[in-house]
Amino acid sequence: MTGDRRVYADKQQPEIYKALVAAARECRAKAAEIGLSRATLELVNVRASQINGCAFCLDLHTRLAVKEGVTAQQLGVLPAWRETEVFSEIDRAALEIAEAVTNVATDHLADPDYARIRGQLSDDQLAVLLHAASIINAFNRISILSQHPVTHRDAPSN
Repeated sequence: MTGDRRVYADKQQPEIYKALVAAARECRAKAAEIGLSRATLELVNVRASQINGCAFCLDLHTRLAVKEGVTAQQLGVLPAWRETEVFSEIDRAALEIAEAVTNVATDHLADPDYARIRGQLSDDQLAVLLHAASIINAFNRISILSQHPVTHRDAPSN
């Protein structure tokens, strides 16, 4: 063991990390095949990362969400998405799944809520979103415990 330096789990065991990256890639491909937008997946990624407090994943997936067309308004109200009218029904179902997967230890998705979600999504969409939320939670845990750094991308101008 070496002192207080954090081990970057992704760098220490790259084969395992590459398998997780491959799972995320496959999830994105399946989502595209079944009509789930990349923007919806990025909302799932950002919301789970907010709940988990993963700065590295928030930095990455907020940028990707914007690139995929998620608006500043949507990102700004994301923690209170239930109180807004700025998300589609599919996005709302995806966000509910993201929260259920992320908070599974303390809050299970009730049968009526699950039934409502099933009314919004196909079985394939539901399965892909469950996988997507599980995958981002795994990435969150790796990044948080490895303490992946978030640094300024643009130097402030004075």
